Amino acid sequence: MGQNFIGCDREQELLLPPSLRDWLPEDHLAWFVLDAVAELDLGAFFGAYRRDGWGRAAHDPAMMVALLLYVYAVGERSSRQIERRCHEDVAVRVIAANQAPDHATIARFRVRHQDALADLFGGVLGLCARAGLVSVGVVALDGTKVHANASGQANRSYRQIAEEMLAEADAVDAAEDAEHGDRRGDELPPELAEATSRRARLARAKRQLEQECEVEQAERVAMLARRAEHVARTGRRPVGRPPTLGPDPGPRGRVNLTDPDSRSVKTPRGFIQGFNAQAVCTEQQVVIAAELRIGSPDGGLLEPMIAAARAELAGAGIDEPPATVLADAGYWSAPQITELTDQGIDVLVPPDGHRRAQPLAGKRGGLYQHMRDKLASDDGRGLYRRRQHMIEPVFAQTKVTRRADRFQRRGLAACHAEWRLICATHNLLKLWRAAPAAS
Repeated sequence: MGQNFIGCDREQELLLPPSLRDWLPEDHLAWFVLDAVAELDLGAFFGAYRRDGWGRAAHDPAMMVALLLYVYAVGERSSRQIERRCHEDVAVRVIAANQAPDHATIARFRVRHQDALADLFGGVLGLCARAGLVSVGVVALDGTKVHANASGQANRSYRQIAEEMLAEADAVDAAEDAEHGDRRGDELPPELAEATSRRARLARAKRQLEQECEVEQAERVAMLARRAEHVARTGRRPVGRPPTLGPDPGPRGRVNLTDPDSRSVKTPRGFIQGFNAQAVCTEQQVVIAAELRIGSPDGGLLEPMIAAARAELAGAGIDEPPATVLADAGYWSAPQITELTDQGIDVLVPPDGHRRAQPLAGKRGGLYQHMRDKLASDDGRGLYRRRQHMIEPVFAQTKVTRRADRFQRRGLAACHAEWRLICATHNLLKLWRAAPAAS
């Protein structure tokens, strides 16, 4: 008698259609994502399609939303890799109901429904709130730098842009002269089509630097006016060096030709071309606000981020404001701390960086010393220690475990929508892991 093995005949036709319910265990993330999508309001997605049925059939928006939520949750955001998973990944095949939208369709869906995808953050937060996962007694605020879909080598100054535009024009003239001689050509030859696109990018970057120069000059004028008003009202000169308002030096700074909204931002390991991604989270590491900013500094974002968190909480059905806000020294702003305190919110923000042994001369007494005393107390010290354990793991899980350390799209609006979708899937994973305990 021969050896006894289970049959493995790849030529055998299926006698009955397979049931997708048999492909995955009942507690798999894919089923949870499908159930969660069934609870979300997808009206904004469906409203973007014709109601009369005319035109080429589109993939079901609910399926596409579930597909994106699942692949983002497991750390896959490349449209080409998502397309591959639709053929090779059993869980993705279950979610897509054995359909396989190509990478172009997936990319177009993300662009077309950019705002609706960003709003999924609020919908998922509402699911977390109904499950009892959102406690706003203590919240932590912090930011992390995320790579842009652009290289720092594409940064140019105003002078470099002008020089490249002139050089580009000379190159085009020389190419046209070589091809047409003394004749006039109606169109550029095909090999110069990319040069045309490059000149357009250079022109847009040049205009952006000019607009930033105008805004900077206007801000200086406004700052000087505020300082003059302060002197007239108090008789004392404000702390700090006043801005200079001499002859217009022209556009300064640098702009990226690939993603003009991105900036060279500082990280603990040096500078990267990217954005400043902000998040507010609870003690359960549920993100209750996710915003994106241009530039490295966190200063000035304390009150706006807490206001954004309160708006998100209200949308999720939680009217209770955070009781205590924890943030690092980069968020120090005396007016904003005072504003939040007046709203009944306790704020713990160190006025000094952890590397400074002695406070600066202008940061002594008043609110500065009051905050130092509060942080030095047993209650304040113990409370503030919780900040790092609340917010840092969120960024680690997002950027390392799920590999969301670089944006797929370009531009502030597109990357802002992507950051909110990334944070929404973080919350979705928190909800999935808490589901067995809740049941």
